[in-house]
Amino acid sequence: MVKVVVGEESQVKLAENRLSKSGVPCQVGLVIGNLSGKLDRGFIFDLIPTPLNDNGEPACSIIGGAKDHRKNASKGKSLPHSSALFIDKDWLAEHARQVGRMLVGGVKVVGIYVWTNESSFKNSTITLCQAAKAVAEAAPLLEVDWDERLLVHIGYSPLRWTCRNCSLASNITSGNLRPCDFKMGKILSTRQAFRCTYDFYLRLPIYQGSSSKRLVDILHHGISIHAKELKGAKALIDGKLANEDEQFDLGGVHDVEFLLPFMEYKYLEVCSQKEITGLLVFSGSVCSYAYSNSKEPSSQALADIKEDIIKSLRSRLDIMCDEADRKSDSKEDRTEESNNQILSGSAVLQLDLQLQRKHCSMSFPRRVFLPWLADTFLCDYIQSSESVEVLVDHFAELMSLEFPSISSKILEPEAEAPALVLSTTKSFREVSTPYALQPKSDDSLSNQNRAATILTSDQKSTNPAGFNFMIAVLVLVVSVVVGFVVFFVRSSS
Repeated sequence: MVKVVVGEESQVKLAENRLSKSGVPCQVGLVIGNLSGKLDRGFIFDLIPTPLNDNGEPACSIIGGAKDHRKNASKGKSLPHSSALFIDKDWLAEHARQVGRMLVGGVKVVGIYVWTNESSFKNSTITLCQAAKAVAEAAPLLEVDWDERLLVHIGYSPLRWTCRNCSLASNITSGNLRPCDFKMGKILSTRQAFRCTYDFYLRLPIYQGSSSKRLVDILHHGISIHAKELKGAKALIDGKLANEDEQFDLGGVHDVEFLLPFMEYKYLEVCSQKEITGLLVFSGSVCSYAYSNSKEPSSQALADIKEDIIKSLRSRLDIMCDEADRKSDSKEDRTEESNNQILSGSAVLQLDLQLQRKHCSMSFPRRVFLPWLADTFLCDYIQSSESVEVLVDHFAELMSLEFPSISSKILEPEAEAPALVLSTTKSFREVSTPYALQPKSDDSLSNQNRAATILTSDQKSTNPAGFNFMIAVLVLVVSVVVGFVVFFVRSSS
């Protein structure tokens, strides 16, 4: 539990002015920042209001009292003690889920804030704890066992900021809230930037009779396995082997490289040919940024980058799943699936791979970076058919920020490449042989995030062996016949 929370002074003042001029009796939104167990402090970078839902209604409203509590308070009238907050927890959680995809390493959804009067706040503590828990489940802190989130209350008449720790226990009561000190300071200027371009190549076998049958399930499992491998990887910072206790001076961006253990795919060697019905190849390049406090050791920045890499892979997969759900009833997709020998697109994610006998391919979204606060970046994802212009409205809607210029500071470090289609049948030796020992082709796969599934039937896998056996038998018969002829000729002479 953090005992002190420090808010970025410029953003806190900006949010305070925005709320004071809004005239709304209540508002709820997300707290973006970081929780540091090593420093025993929480940091708030920004407060992001949750936009109106699909029906044009706010995510928070006051019930059980007068409609305009701000007006009553300004006239000196007492506020009804029965007033309480209604919060659309599902919509708030969806906002947190989408914003969480846009955050990079060291920047997280650490809680919620609420703008309301003191009476409504006191009557809504359980509702607020439930909302904080819904946000925590939608935007979890990966690789960190942190069972608390921040609840920031901005009260008016008089204007006052208070911060509390909200416990995420299953049994939610008013005792889940504990006060903590709230201060303001310039914290974004003390962030140290780290950058990494990480190339990955995952070769995931498709097992016969496995409970994971869909491509999306196998990918989720493969990413989880790779997360464990990446967690133990050594790192180079600016070309030197990282000292985990080292601290870096402010200024500039530090480049990070990870060194994975050799023969990381050796678990494939224990598989037998009868167990494997196909192979899933997932490869590409992930660009990652992380921002850590200058007082924290470099080990924290490395952990943040590793977490960001895995989160980025999962976010891309979730985006493709969302697209597949939207297109699940499309007649065009069903026609394409039934007629084409090569399947592509998000519809591939829902296929039962153990029954499928077609080659499949799919391109994943690219990651781009958009400028945020104090020379920091947030990210978003675009499909191969989209341009960066579509991100401007999406960024403004979710982050409540006006993007200054479309042409200036958007970073596109991940190069775009065409979709991968593999049409050759791989032998069992190619499936079980580690990638590092296989001959490399001239066409590099490291510049695109993509997945390809190669499926072979038992009949196809046994045909080459049967053909070779027939050739061997034929050669043996011919050799025996020639031997008898030579022996007979010599005996006659």
